[in-house]
Amino acid sequence: MDIIQKYWRGFLVSIVVAAAAQFLSEHYGAPAMLMALLLGIAFHFLAEEGVCKPGIEFTSRTVLRFGVALLGARISVELMIGLGPRLIAVVIAGVVLTTFFGILCARFLGRGWRFGLLTGGSVAICGASAAMAISAVLPKNEHSERNLIFTVLSVTVLSTIAMIAYPILTEIFEFNDEVSGVFLGGTIHDVAQVVGAGFSVSDEAGEVATLVKLIRVAMLAPIVLVISMIVRRHAEDGNTDGKRPPILPTFVVGFLIFATLNSLGFIPEVVVEIMSSLSRWALLISIAAVGMKTSLKRILDVGGQAIGLIIAETVFIALFVLAGVALLGH
Repeated sequence: MDIIQKYWRGFLVSIVVAAAAQFLSEHYGAPAMLMALLLGIAFHFLAEEGVCKPGIEFTSRTVLRFGVALLGARISVELMIGLGPRLIAVVIAGVVLTTFFGILCARFLGRGWRFGLLTGGSVAICGASAAMAISAVLPKNEHSERNLIFTVLSVTVLSTIAMIAYPILTEIFEFNDEVSGVFLGGTIHDVAQVVGAGFSVSDEAGEVATLVKLIRVAMLAPIVLVISMIVRRHAEDGNTDGKRPPILPTFVVGFLIFATLNSLGFIPEVVVEIMSSLSRWALLISIAAVGMKTSLKRILDVGGQAIGLIIAETVFIALFVLAGVALLGH
């Protein structure tokens, strides 16, 4: 009961902000994640001090991990195999290379490897969800929260722009439905925007785009696992502060378990839908809490180089996927 009394106010505030964001999304077409983020920032004062602060901290951390774990229920190996091994290889290579591209560019610009990994991974995998999952296992410093909120804000805005612009590009270049689906699913950051862009072209393009996007989402677990192992090794060498992180974070274990169960057909379709909805709401609520923890002034301190970096990563993965599709003769 003491735990409930400590956390319920901040948790409830996060739910209210997330519900307001969802309302704005449904009635005005704005991305729910973006609205939750901006509304959360407007209520930053609640996270500075007072009775809501512990609950906001809990929501931004624990509810986030719960939402990422439930993402695994969307993964089905059987559906993804239908795309063919060569196409799957192109998508996976795009994820890995974009992540490394982010790290290299960040170092070239004088940014820390954490920032490059955070932005590169979020662009490569699944936008805001990936940013929050990667941030959860990265070693913390004084810029961690600022970098996370900047990354979530940037990938959400860029994903929304891509949702509008990329279907127009598929018409200009006269892509067929399959190529359009691969391009949209392999390049747009957030799942919701991939679905919106894909089905705005055609039903077939929407289905292919969703499957390609699920391959990228499936890469979340191995990428986070590798990051966790590297961070753990540095902790063993005494290069990071605080206790040593677990070799396999609990939420990654949950993600893998749910993905395996769904791939084996042990989770009924109706339960998958419920789990997907719960995951989306958990991530929406947690990003509202993350927004409340971060001041707008700190976001603006990131600078123009950071904006250029995340745009460069977005362009890189788009060009790579297009090149891959062209080489495969699609």
